[in-house]
Amino acid sequence: MSLIPRFFGSRRNNTFDLWDPFQDFPFTGGALSVPGETASFANTRIDWKETPEAHVFKADLPGVKKEEVKVEVEEGRVLQISGDRRVEKEEKNDKWHRVERCSGKFMRRFRLPENVKVNEVKATMENGVLTVTVPKAEVKKPDVKAIDISG
Repeated sequence: MSLIPRFFGSRRNNTFDLWDPFQDFPFTGGALSVPGETASFANTRIDWKETPEAHVFKADLPGVKKEEVKVEVEEGRVLQISGDRRVEKEEKNDKWHRVERCSGKFMRRFRLPENVKVNEVKATMENGVLTVTVPKAEVKKPDVKAIDISG
């Protein structure tokens, strides 16, 4: 007989159930969240790549509608991607076994380089992936004038 399951309160009702040592801890978050509780997913994963023509940002936002996402460019060339993922409605007869998907507000900000056209930013949402394209401004090469050497 193990003291550890009894110390945390054994809720095993089947010999094949796995004991979860964290089931009685008073913290929440991640897989241990209580249904209906809002957890921020500020750590929304966003990829940023630079091509010869543009800077491209891609964010995985499964279950978020395009109406729930805002893409803005603030003064000082700051790209801001924000939104809100709603909590799924809970029915009285539902029995939750695990809650791992995050819900709540999110916001990410990126300082754009000087060589971008902030007035031509485009955003698309397809299959839960937000793609923001920020075109690059053409870099003018300085005019070089050859000077004849006399003498």
